[in-house]
Amino acid sequence: MEKQATREAYGKALVELGKVHDNIVVLDADLSKSTKTADFAREFPDRFINAGIAEQDMIGMASGLAAAGKVVFASSFAMFAVGRAFEQVRNSVAYAHLDVKVCATHAGITVGEDGGSHQSVEDIALMRSVPDMRVIVPADGVSTRKAVFKLYETEGPAYLRLGRPSVPVIYDENVDFEVGKGIELRNGKDATLIACGIMVDKALQAAKILEKNGINVAVVDMHTIKPIDKELIVKKARETGAILTLEEHSIIGGLGSAVCEVVAENYLVPVLRLGINDIFGQSGKPDELMEYYGLSVDHIVQKVHELLKKK
Repeated sequence: MEKQATREAYGKALVELGKVHDNIVVLDADLSKSTKTADFAREFPDRFINAGIAEQDMIGMASGLAAAGKVVFASSFAMFAVGRAFEQVRNSVAYAHLDVKVCATHAGITVGEDGGSHQSVEDIALMRSVPDMRVIVPADGVSTRKAVFKLYETEGPAYLRLGRPSVPVIYDENVDFEVGKGIELRNGKDATLIACGIMVDKALQAAKILEKNGINVAVVDMHTIKPIDKELIVKKARETGAILTLEEHSIIGGLGSAVCEVVAENYLVPVLRLGINDIFGQSGKPDELMEYYGLSVDHIVQKVHELLKKK
């Protein structure tokens, strides 16, 4: 199976976009080799700024450039782009409704051996709480490229959450990717798995295992956490009567919380959330950490059986 890291796809998409639009400026906080913005820097050195290890300054510069008419893509690790620069993202970018796209890589526990200090499991919750902020978590390289292009076309601030490891390619280039619209990858009648990011492929794997046991689940890629696709969530709640959310993020404030809010206000069905259970990450290999924190395919299958008992 073909694999590509979403950060790799991001770097390539920036170069592709930069060749078409000369108003794009890319900023990085001394991590361009890791975030893959180095690709853009090599191609367009006059439109790339390395802000150094100064994430707050980077967002400040990004807001100034955006106020001057540029479309700015600013990158660092998720822990730093969101955690260290939250005030600047809120006050300098979102409050002013500026065209800054905060594109953070190395999100979640699959950062691996860098450990809990670098594993951001709170970033979706933080960015989702900011008024006027779009939050997107693509599942593969193809949807990452689509997201980058869509964000350029969409005025205003956005947060794009990307990962470190290579992940299976799910989509082909014909996929209809729209900000704010989830993608139904698989139909089902017994329950719905709503996932984002790295968990989308795992949801598809779990669905195949469950099918062998006579359980038919739908799978939705909810790549946009904000604005979330309320219509699709309600539709699947009506059709299947139960929902399991899957995310490489805390169960507090992320995809699971967003889905629960929609269900509670529109169509009540049992919902279970699979994610990081209010705990920090730790050092380890990505696959080992996914198993340790209960995010493996086997854990998804077990959680579906638990969910079905609540219908």
